[in-house]
Amino acid sequence: MSQTSQASGNPLLDFTDLPRFGEIRPEHVTPALDVLIADAEAAVERASADITPASWADVVESLEHATEPLSRAWGVVGHLNAVADTPELRAVYGENLPRVTEFWSSVGQNLKLYEKYKTIAASPAFGDLTVERKKILSNSLRDFRLSGAELPEDQKPRFAELQERQAALSKAFSDHVLDATNTYAYIATDKAQLAGLPEDAVEAAREAAERDGKSGWKFSLHFPSYFPVMQYAEDRALREAMYRAYVTRASELGPQYGNGKTDWDNTSVLAEQLQLRAEEAHMLGYNNFAEVSLAPKMAESPAQVIAFLDDLAVRARPHAEKDWNELRQFAATELRLAELQPWDIAFAAERLRQQRYAFSENEVKQYFPEDTVLKGLFKVIETLFGVRIRKDEAALWHPDVRFFRVENQDGTLVAQFYLDLYAREGKRGGAWMDDARARHRTARGTMQTPVAYLTCNFSAPVGGKPACFTHDEVITLFHETGHGLHHMLTQVEELGVSGISGVEWDAVELPSQFMENFCWEWDVLSDMTSHVDTAKPLPRDLFDKMLAAKNFQSGLGTLRQIVFSMFDMKLHTDFDASGNLNANDLARAINERYHVIPQAAFSRWPNTFSHIFAGGYAAGYYSYKWAEVLSADAYAAFEEAAKASNGSVLDVPTGIRYRREILEVGGSRPAMESFKAFRGREPNIDALLRHNGMVPSGDAAH
Repeated sequence: MSQTSQASGNPLLDFTDLPRFGEIRPEHVTPALDVLIADAEAAVERASADITPASWADVVESLEHATEPLSRAWGVVGHLNAVADTPELRAVYGENLPRVTEFWSSVGQNLKLYEKYKTIAASPAFGDLTVERKKILSNSLRDFRLSGAELPEDQKPRFAELQERQAALSKAFSDHVLDATNTYAYIATDKAQLAGLPEDAVEAAREAAERDGKSGWKFSLHFPSYFPVMQYAEDRALREAMYRAYVTRASELGPQYGNGKTDWDNTSVLAEQLQLRAEEAHMLGYNNFAEVSLAPKMAESPAQVIAFLDDLAVRARPHAEKDWNELRQFAATELRLAELQPWDIAFAAERLRQQRYAFSENEVKQYFPEDTVLKGLFKVIETLFGVRIRKDEAALWHPDVRFFRVENQDGTLVAQFYLDLYAREGKRGGAWMDDARARHRTARGTMQTPVAYLTCNFSAPVGGKPACFTHDEVITLFHETGHGLHHMLTQVEELGVSGISGVEWDAVELPSQFMENFCWEWDVLSDMTSHVDTAKPLPRDLFDKMLAAKNFQSGLGTLRQIVFSMFDMKLHTDFDASGNLNANDLARAINERYHVIPQAAFSRWPNTFSHIFAGGYAAGYYSYKWAEVLSADAYAAFEEAAKASNGSVLDVPTGIRYRREILEVGGSRPAMESFKAFRGREPNIDALLRHNGMVPSGDAAH
């Protein structure tokens, strides 16, 4: 009997169904990990023992079944740390992070285990394995090499130290960003400062101040509070104060919050991360960390990525220059802003949008109440992929969280997902999908259905009205749901390549960015809008204005993403983190070369670039643009089907083919093979350029 079964009173050790969120406490974490790590270590010892046959069942399968409970339990703890942070949970997470990291490092460096995998791959039995199992073996052999299994024994302790220290630094980076975001508050006491702000933003600020026992209006650096100020507030001093606080978070220039706290500065944290990554790369025989990062990705080399970004920058720059010149001229003539400062840009852009297209984002927002949006999203999924989505019951970590089930038409369960939509203190910013558990066939022979977390940071309901989402937030919801569908609709039964597992990181954004396209279709939006006050659907003329404005400043937006991507790639190729220049110096140099908008001298945005310092995208941020080529081209198949039939982009045969060739296969084959199986050819960039309004006029008919 395993230790796991002997300690089932601990909710983190109960794997019979969904996590028991209502019962999990910080004091459960360490005892659960004591058991789970011991069980996993025993399994590793058995699998790597000389007497254990080098077979799939005795090595790979037994190891997966023994380590999956550890992954699931630690995933629950990590999830709670991201969405329900408390000092106690943060402390116990930090205490146990080195233990978990050390275990996985030891597995990756286990030479005996590595030899077992190599023996299986070289044996006659390899030919009888399924495609999925062959892919798992191939991925595992690569991962063993990247984990240092082939290093001399005297170097392995140092390599393990690198992994543990990097995990600790990643957590510290994330904690600093969250603390700096949570702690800052701007309290407005003069109602005149609120001029221009939408009513729901004002009401949310009043309620926030009231919760703190203060009079006036409280604005925070959480995006639903921060961005309406930047976009609508006529008070330029308010915009400047908020902007400066936002772009100096977690830096030496960040507000001191009146208590002298300075240990949230991420400058040294990210510098040490870069140094350790470079050391890791050199130990493994690579020139730089970018080469390590790209080893399991579609892109073949840093040079290929840089060339891709350079090419896109050249295509986007004329459009960006036109966008910027128009904005500056508008600001000077219409807003009397002779010099456009960084805290003026979002404000001026929104005013220009309103003048040019005769609508505001806030006007559109009133047509997207939460329940109507979800109904429309679910209709798209149900129509295209032949499933049904229903409300379901589960223990939750916060009252605002909702839970749903995905069913086949006959009612059989396909998957389930948690939906956590609103920003709040103690919740990490941004939006993401994560897996609570993956689809696979268990040791008992039963099929474990997948469960996903879909997490966003939208505005919560205020003033007794339902939550309403901006169109950008609707797009974000569709994006994260696309990731969720990739995880939930897989038909693969092997853990290592089920859902998003085993998918190349620069292809993992294909299903997410693909879903965004439906947010620009009239026959989709007409079914997912209902004005929060009048219940009337989105008027067609307002949609036409939105469509006309779709690529408003898309050139500037593209260059902004290229700056992020190029900064990330250069940071991990030829940048010396121990030299005279720091990461912020590099960021300014990259911005000066690639962007048309100057960067504020005091900006410290790298200090909050959690994607690459705390989110797994190191030397991988380019993936968003790389995968956008794939996703735009994939969506073009739906556009072509609609044109051919003079019907809707919700084309069922194309949707079923997309589900079969992209979503269901997960990571069981290379992403390029999946794309070609769906599209019938390799991808090209034409659809991406067209969707972004960057097709040269001479090419418009193609």
